[in-house]
Amino acid sequence: MLRYMLFTRALDAKTLSLQRQGRAATYAPSIGEEATQIGSAMAMGDGDFFVPNFRQHGVYLARGLPLELFFLYWKGFEEGGAIPKSVAGFPYIVPVSSQLPHAAGIALAQKYLKTGKSVVGYVGDGGTSEGNFYETMNFAGVMAIPLVIIIENNQWAISVPRSSQSVAPTLAQKGIAAGIKVLQVDGNDVVAVYKAVREALNDAVNGIPSLLECVTYRMSMHTTADDPTKYRDPADVEVWKKRDPIDRIRKYLVGKGLWDDKKEADAAEEFKKAIDEAVEKAEKFTPNPETMFTNVYSYMPEVLQEELDDAKANGFYQK
Repeated sequence: MLRYMLFTRALDAKTLSLQRQGRAATYAPSIGEEATQIGSAMAMGDGDFFVPNFRQHGVYLARGLPLELFFLYWKGFEEGGAIPKSVAGFPYIVPVSSQLPHAAGIALAQKYLKTGKSVVGYVGDGGTSEGNFYETMNFAGVMAIPLVIIIENNQWAISVPRSSQSVAPTLAQKGIAAGIKVLQVDGNDVVAVYKAVREALNDAVNGIPSLLECVTYRMSMHTTADDPTKYRDPADVEVWKKRDPIDRIRKYLVGKGLWDDKKEADAAEEFKKAIDEAVEKAEKFTPNPETMFTNVYSYMPEVLQEELDDAKANGFYQK
């Protein structure tokens, strides 16, 4: 868990650097939220699906997404969103909460096909104010689908604080009216997140959907187009720095004699090498315009085939 959390933070640092150099698109850092992401990702079984929003970098990493695809996506190439089937995940979703009905549909498919697999959908605290969120919970409860919704409550919806999103004492309790299980978890405790998600997934396959609120904090900006110093009290950030999820699990493992400075240095070097190699591959990438047709459906519909043939016939692109 610690290795993946450190890897995620190293990935964030590199992508932020690339964005500032003009070598990557607008990026949403996950700094401070690694425990929620890695704990939940490692709780999933083989074949369980996940449906992200735009910040689940650690989930992709732990689920085995090739790093080259990660950088292709953040360089603006849609090919980076062609997620390998082995990852059992879906592309980044930017429109807030629009991914949750998709997650519900995929979960319904698992129930219908009797696959024994579950679906984990992610949403931010701001996303819990959207209609798609409530509709998904209601559908999950009525249809008893194998779905676990994780609220990654990082306290900020861009510049809007949690207190302005809802006066409900917890965001988890929003699921009570839908008749699904709810739980609030310390999202900076990777072991607690793992345990909660593992138990929720065990329930899910038995037709008991859940809503989990992981309480964490967005240590960085909403995206690289944002300046949190304009709206956030620095003192608040300092309080949450003391709750850094990586520091917590690191101190625990050091105390158990399972981690030390050498292991951390070796890991950092390993991650740097993997990231640098992936960036190099991504920057050599040449896009094929044909993928705008071939990556849309699991098969080629007649209407798209006609458009592809027309594009080729009229020289709109060359391979």
